[in-house]
Amino acid sequence: MSSAGRARAASLAAVAVRMVVGAAARPAPSAALMMAAVRGEDTEFGTASWWAYAALSAFLVLLAGIMSGLTLGLMSLGPVDLEILMRSGTDAEKAQAAAILPVVKKQHQLLVTLLLCNACAMEALPIFLDRIFNPVLAIILSVTFVLAFGEVIPQAICTRYGLAVGASFVWLVRIVMVIAYPIAYPIGKLLDFALGHESALFRRAQLKALVSIHSKAAGKGGELTHDETTIISGALDLTEKTAEEAMTPIESTFSLDVDSKLDWETIGTILARGHSRVPVYSGNPRNVIGLLLVKSLLTVRAEIETPVSAVSIRRIPRVPSDMPLYDILNEFQKGGSHMAAVVKAKPKNAPPHDKTEPGMESAGATQLTAPLLASTDERVDTIIVDTERQQNMQCTGSVIRGYG
Repeated sequence: MSSAGRARAASLAAVAVRMVVGAAARPAPSAALMMAAVRGEDTEFGTASWWAYAALSAFLVLLAGIMSGLTLGLMSLGPVDLEILMRSGTDAEKAQAAAILPVVKKQHQLLVTLLLCNACAMEALPIFLDRIFNPVLAIILSVTFVLAFGEVIPQAICTRYGLAVGASFVWLVRIVMVIAYPIAYPIGKLLDFALGHESALFRRAQLKALVSIHSKAAGKGGELTHDETTIISGALDLTEKTAEEAMTPIESTFSLDVDSKLDWETIGTILARGHSRVPVYSGNPRNVIGLLLVKSLLTVRAEIETPVSAVSIRRIPRVPSDMPLYDILNEFQKGGSHMAAVVKAKPKNAPPHDKTEPGMESAGATQLTAPLLASTDERVDTIIVDTERQQNMQCTGSVIRGYG
């Protein structure tokens, strides 16, 4: 190699060495960025910028706390709860519930809005704290403020006073719902489609359990007495119960034969029983043909031994065994009768009766075509039942009493 070539190679090597040394002396761009990020840009205490960042940090903590508390407070108030307060609460509760109800009806959109605002506030807080404090101190303060003033305290307050707090900040909720509408509305609709709306209404069994919990006997501070609890539970069961479940068996019912005499012994037995109405049968106790009103015995002289058939006997309505109790109660309330005879219901697809049982065929036809209770002109006390016509109408069930 010539001297000129060696000189040119040496100069190139020197340039390469200088480049390597310069590169080693300068930090890599990524490392410089990381160091700058770690150091942050501290703002001098007392300056306008420092106070601005501090005010923004306090605002974010306050906003995060309000959104967190409203999330728990408003989402715990269902539409049914608010409607109950609007109907039975105090004047203040009625006004608060009326203000909150339109917002709470949009459950999923409201949930997304509150969570979105809460997340934005909590994520932005460390950024501003890092500008006025040391990074380590900024992290500690951020966690402390968010935990104490952004979660624990607001949620504790809204758990106890959710209705009042929600009504006080409903204006703010409406504003943030408008701001977050482009994001919250489609997500809320997606949740409505995927999850549907939760039913807040109680089933019949749940209502019974709720009533029992509110009774004094439960020992949980309820105001309902045992009798009130029993009546309410019985009314809830009335729809599902039928005449067969509530009837008194015919064997346990006090009744009189139509051919018996109203002597001193019979009248004494009637008075001892204490009933206002006594079923009357013909021949077989199951063949109930009518009712004897005890008050009609005021004109009967025991020494004459008047037969039962000689006094006024009211017709007794017959009801199928599968008839709901509410239907029977509604008929009783019309005043036609306070007692009914329960007969076995004939299945819809049952085969016709054998011709060897003409009595049952006649009874079935009469029970299906006769009205449940007597008409207005049949409610007078002077009705006399045709015992011959009633011979074939044998009651195959029991007697059920009404109210009155």
